[in-house]
Amino acid sequence: MKTMSKSSVVAVALVGLLSSGCSRGVDPAATPAKGACDDVVASAAAAVEAATDNASPWTGPTSGPRAASAKDIVFVAQTMTNPGVAGVAAGVEQAAKAIGWRVRVIDGQGDQSGIAAAFGQALSVKPDGIVVGGFDPNAISSEIRQAADASIPVVGWHALSEPGPSDNPKLFANVTTEVGEVAKVSAQWIIEKSRGAAGVVVFTDNSIPFAAGKARMIEDELRRCRSVRVLAVENIPIPDAGTRTPQEFSSLVARLGSAWTFSVAINDLYFDNAATPLRAAGRKGTGAPYNVGAGDGSAAAFRRIASGQYQAATVPEPLGVEGWQIVDELNRAFHGEPASGYVPAVHVTDAGNVGTSTGWDPDNGYRDVYRRIWGK
Repeated sequence: MKTMSKSSVVAVALVGLLSSGCSRGVDPAATPAKGACDDVVASAAAAVEAATDNASPWTGPTSGPRAASAKDIVFVAQTMTNPGVAGVAAGVEQAAKAIGWRVRVIDGQGDQSGIAAAFGQALSVKPDGIVVGGFDPNAISSEIRQAADASIPVVGWHALSEPGPSDNPKLFANVTTEVGEVAKVSAQWIIEKSRGAAGVVVFTDNSIPFAAGKARMIEDELRRCRSVRVLAVENIPIPDAGTRTPQEFSSLVARLGSAWTFSVAINDLYFDNAATPLRAAGRKGTGAPYNVGAGDGSAAAFRRIASGQYQAATVPEPLGVEGWQIVDELNRAFHGEPASGYVPAVHVTDAGNVGTSTGWDPDNGYRDVYRRIWGK
């Protein structure tokens, strides 16, 4: 029997990885430049294969303090029109009910003055704890100091680029996946599915440092493959996405034509109104541009992916898990204990694993774990 050379084995393995990438509902829109970034494509394929695995065992805390009694929490939202913010707020409300606390949600309406007013309103009711829901606490540094001076613990969700505690601004914990990993895997999905031949438009909101930083990391990862082209970076504030994206998509189709094969946005809502302009331009729901949401994973995004309607993938936050973690972190703060240190793993949902789900809610028993920790 003839023995294959080492280089032949690597070539066969690479072909297998690329072939498997095409089985997840995307027909790559271009032929890759042979040898342009084969090593990057191969590593991207392996990362995507791991991230699309729906099996997700619990890796969070299994011990901690019993439930503090009768606490009042205020969730200050960047804007409740952001599906991620609304989703994690719902998770906080569910967890608070389980632990026996009361929650009030105040909507910042998506602009700086509204957010500052909402946080001021939260302080005025003298709650036991406050949640920063999806905005930069540095923008309201005076109010954050007031909370610290009043010994009110503040827990953030997507408030800073890094998970865990922060001394400046003062947060007991920031609950989020690793933004670098979210950015990386969204870019890797594009690299693998295009086999290194993508023309990409990036959508972001530069008014949110967290979002702007994520977009830069996505660009950096895409550029690891020298045959991938970043065609444009579109800065659209999240509150304006619903009204501005239809015109932006129409303009991009006219300007970029067939060169535009993939999109990646820091939030799925940038694709909420993409269907009409793309359909008008003769683009199919299952065709290019293949739209990827690098964050949150809204119910609408899951439905678009499942039905093949102008979204191909999302990197969803486990919003329920994070809502319960926020309540657990506050409980640790009330008991004078350190933050849990838990960081949820990144996950990718695409046509190959979406099934009938409308959100990424790992079936790993996290609610029962937290109830046992709290004695509930």
